[in-house]
Amino acid sequence: MMRPFLRAKLHRVRVTRCDLEYVGSISIDRNLLEAADLLPLEQVEVYNLTQGTRFTTYCILAPAGSGEIGINGAAAHLDKPSDLVIVAAYCWLDREEIPHHRARVVLVDGDNRPLEIRRQSPFEEPEAANP
Repeated sequence: MMRPFLRAKLHRVRVTRCDLEYVGSISIDRNLLEAADLLPLEQVEVYNLTQGTRFTTYCILAPAGSGEIGINGAAAHLDKPSDLVIVAAYCWLDREEIPHHRARVVLVDGDNRPLEIRRQSPFEEPEAANP
């Protein structure tokens, strides 16, 4: 039996722009994508801590060092610049893979620059996360 588990998370990144006219997706600073091991076109869930909204989309590349978290297309109705969001990606694991699984959790500063990358196991208490 396969089970879904968190694979990667950008924790409390700040939305920098919203573009209703763009064809959809979330644009993410290349440095953040790399820190979280996310790829362009990879499916992600976006959880808005400020508004309480949630949606599914895919990643697109924003310039490295830009700090960009851009909400594009229809989802731009759900978020606004300065909102805090969590961006999460999941994977399916079988029973044998679960004990070895470690999710990547990226903590950022106020400018959406990676501060710390944590590895979280399904069997260990998570580390305190207050950047």
